Amino acid sequence: MLTVLGFAMIATFLVLIMRKKMSPIAALVLIPALFCVAVGQGAQLGDYVIEGVGKLAPTAAMLMFAIVYFGVMIDVGLFDPIVRGILRFCKADPVRIVVGTAVLAAIVSLDGDGSTTFMITVSAMYPLYKRLGMSLVVMTGVAATANGVMNTLPWGGPTARAATALKLDAADVFVPMIPALAMGLLFVFVLAYVLGRRERKRIGYLTLDEALVPETKTETETVLVGTGGADGGNGGDATGTATPGTTAAPTSPTSPTTPTGTPGTTPTAATTPGAPAGEDGGFQGLDPNRPTLRPHLYWFNAGLTLVLLAAMILELLPIPVLFLLGAALALTVNYPKMAEQKARIAAHADNVLNVSGMVFAAAVFTGVLTGTGMVKHMADWLVGAIPEGMGPHMALVTGVLSLPLTYFMSNDGFYFGVLPVLAEAGAAHGVSPLEIARASLVGQALHMSSPLVPAVYVLVGMAKVEFGDHTRFTVKWAALTSLVVLAAGIAFGIV
Repeated sequence: MLTVLGFAMIATFLVLIMRKKMSPIAALVLIPALFCVAVGQGAQLGDYVIEGVGKLAPTAAMLMFAIVYFGVMIDVGLFDPIVRGILRFCKADPVRIVVGTAVLAAIVSLDGDGSTTFMITVSAMYPLYKRLGMSLVVMTGVAATANGVMNTLPWGGPTARAATALKLDAADVFVPMIPALAMGLLFVFVLAYVLGRRERKRIGYLTLDEALVPETKTETETVLVGTGGADGGNGGDATGTATPGTTAAPTSPTSPTTPTGTPGTTPTAATTPGAPAGEDGGFQGLDPNRPTLRPHLYWFNAGLTLVLLAAMILELLPIPVLFLLGAALALTVNYPKMAEQKARIAAHADNVLNVSGMVFAAAVFTGVLTGTGMVKHMADWLVGAIPEGMGPHMALVTGVLSLPLTYFMSNDGFYFGVLPVLAEAGAAHGVSPLEIARASLVGQALHMSSPLVPAVYVLVGMAKVEFGDHTRFTVKWAALTSLVVLAAGIAFGIV
């Protein structure tokens, strides 16, 4: 019974958010609450929620202060040279921009933290996508999938969990998987190229001068205003409402007018994520005159960011503490006046509230899923459904199961709860634990777009993309990337 209800709860949640019948926050709270009552454990709902919130509170704190920190870095202009450099390299070509997104996300993922990766990637690339009228779900999908492949680094989490759960050396698990993971990353770059060509065909080319030209304001110029821009919607669905005093980004004459998150987009004037309200609605990443810039402190901010990332990798302090200290120091040095600090915090309050609220709402979902025993029953059912004849092929079975299980479960639940059972079943048929552990990493490309991963809410929140749109677009490509990794692992004799 719990197995059926568990799958039904997850399916209900995904259907409602993908069809936009409920907001993710509401669905994450109300759906598990209803199912908790349905299984006859409504009296324990409070305990489950408190336990879930307690487990995710450090993550929520980390995200809150990380958003403030990177928001301040955007405000002071730390990423402006990156944006200018990428734009000049990409030459306003959608193909190069999408491939550049994949490359940037993969490189930044070396720090092992998905939230940081998405903040930096979106900060650098969002203005380009908005300025050129490109689909924002392409950006979020490519970034999430590239980060998912790189998330298998030993310090990223999954590899360490797999090694710990099966009492193996992390290097023995990861190093042989490098060729297969490299094929997965190569596939992401090829996918980015294909999606970029699709975007190029849709919107055409802008010259570099057109892309860089500053936007001007006149009394007669108007722009279509999107319904989803300010409130975290899908980058601005065109409604036809004219707002005086702003101007749209240049566009190809053939570009049709349809929502930004889907093919056929009309560019709108946009702001860089975290840009203060009331500033020019143009390409903030290239605006050299915004009042929040601190060019004389550029090297201090760059050094502070590098030290912060190095401290994260070296685990000198817990990540929430590092970002708390970093945000406080960045605000104090860049904006010594109290009024300026309050203005910067207020400017990023929307992002902070959206992301942290989503994390605490997800705590309700995970708390109920775990507390009621649904996760355990679902995992046991899946393992028990494996035909006896598949025993000698348990590595392949583990790789296939890692896709749905790491999408519907936390990494802790999968690696510490399910993987040992799969490894034991494999050992009975002569399959080594190392093969099982390597195969378990296959699903990470898909895992990073799971509604149970807090970092994905940073990605969609900063990119102003609906979570349902991101899910609908990304899941198929991420699943295909995972299967490419699995196929490469089999071909190379790794799993």
